[in-house]
Amino acid sequence: MLARMVAHALGLLAMSDKQDLLIIGGGLVGMALALAAARKGFSSHVVDRADPADLTADGFDGRASAISTASWNLFKNIGIAEGLEPYACPIASIAVLDQMKPGRLDFTPEPHEGSLGRMFANRQLRTALFEAAKNEPLINWHAPVDVASRHRGEFSVSATLGDGTVLEASLMVGAEGRGSPTREEEGLKMAQWDYHHRALIVGIDHTKPHENVAWEIFYPDGPFALLPMLDGPEGQHRSALVWTVSEKDAPGVLKLSDRAFLAEIEKRMGDLLGKLSLNSTRSSYPLSFQHTAKIIGDRLVLVGDSAHGMHPIAGQGLNLGLRDVGALVEVLEEGRRLGLDLGDAEVLKRYEKWRALDSLMVMAATDGLTRLFGVPGKAASAIRRLGMSGVQRTPILKQFFMNEARGVSGDMPELLKA
Repeated sequence: MLARMVAHALGLLAMSDKQDLLIIGGGLVGMALALAAARKGFSSHVVDRADPADLTADGFDGRASAISTASWNLFKNIGIAEGLEPYACPIASIAVLDQMKPGRLDFTPEPHEGSLGRMFANRQLRTALFEAAKNEPLINWHAPVDVASRHRGEFSVSATLGDGTVLEASLMVGAEGRGSPTREEEGLKMAQWDYHHRALIVGIDHTKPHENVAWEIFYPDGPFALLPMLDGPEGQHRSALVWTVSEKDAPGVLKLSDRAFLAEIEKRMGDLLGKLSLNSTRSSYPLSFQHTAKIIGDRLVLVGDSAHGMHPIAGQGLNLGLRDVGALVEVLEEGRRLGLDLGDAEVLKRYEKWRALDSLMVMAATDGLTRLFGVPGKAASAIRRLGMSGVQRTPILKQFFMNEARGVSGDMPELLKA
């Protein structure tokens, strides 16, 4: 009887165990935030509806991400870079083409500047983050669970889980992604539109080495990106393909036989990488633009795709979310140093102001590129290639674009610095 009473009391204590942050969404950005916060002494409840075992299973998700120099610095500072390094494929240069026509634009840094980024399978990123989270005493991880309700009061926030457990914290963070229920409950308005395109994703093996070059080939329907990946277990040269097609064409393309699908790929890339074969199943997702100008509320902040979802044309979506992480942790640390509550309105306003210009500029740039290269016709193509040729001959412009790709321009959070 006494043991039962003690167990019940401990259960009640766990239910009322107040943490600093209540992070709703334990994906790449949400878990990176929990780890970054822990490095600065902040505790977190991390809540996610997905099963971590499913998210890290072989074949779950064929997506890959380009991790910028700044994001890699964050990974170093939160202690996961060393474990990830063996799975990284450096991006030595980026080659940009308009429909395989003459006028190639190359971005190749000087040897002392290092790579333009590193390519990773998303599964490897999740595995590294999840393993680190398991070993971090300041992270209380709840998954897979459903959030039945959220509450934000004057002095604290809480989430009631599907089993009745109540998690309490000082600040709520919406990190669920594009369809964020936390954002919707707060009624934060978004600028949004549908591109009426889908990104088709598949892994390919090829007979020619990619030489660590990322290819971005633009067609009127959207970009056709070939992203370098590490060689396979038997030395196969590998890349990740992200192919944008119109929404109306996507079902037909996905139903093609492997042979017909490869033939369509070869039409768009020629003999760049030699003979091709598929090494994964095909997947797809719709492309849209979402930007929330106001990303804070009472004891609430948004990070990652909950705040801004963009076209993958420049591969900056995850990197933008990781800059949110660095900025939020820095303003919270500064607020604590000044003796302020984590949910203090002025602390949160500083985060919103800091992230507003950067996120809007990146999103406007990706949207502009999508529209610019989507204009059909020979005249439009000729004008684009003329502009590309001008950039190719202007070192200062090329350096600007490379710095943007690395994420090392503007007002950078300390956690994203070397």
